[in-house]
Amino acid sequence: MQSHRHESDSGDEHGIDLAPMLDFVLNLLIFFIITTSFVREPGITVNRQEAATASPRESGNILIALRANDEIWMDRRQVDLKEVRPLIERLHVERPEDTVIVIADKAAKTGLLARVMDEVALGGIEEIAIGAQSLGGE
Repeated sequence: MQSHRHESDSGDEHGIDLAPMLDFVLNLLIFFIITTSFVREPGITVNRQEAATASPRESGNILIALRANDEIWMDRRQVDLKEVRPLIERLHVERPEDTVIVIADKAAKTGLLARVMDEVALGGIEEIAIGAQSLGGE
């Protein structure tokens, strides 16, 4: 008996179908884009006051910086006190779970800090923190 091999002449190539893997990777990409929390940086550096009870916080998506010369910075630009509330209201509508950290320079006036915190609260954000540097300088 002689064995014959049957070869198919159909020309079909067998390979790995990459479409399901590409679908999975694109779904992962979309998931990470949607769930990423974006932080609104103030755009300047300030000399923060040191505090023994300062502790790092994971939350705090909106940062507001107060300089010694009474400048208020949000989202990498200088703003007036009267602009703080409308900006906070707009950001609060976009992402209601956001929190605010007010980073005041050591020489910033306490009255300005209180007014900025009032404007943030009137803008609808309830969780407001004051940024400080721990005594270790972290």
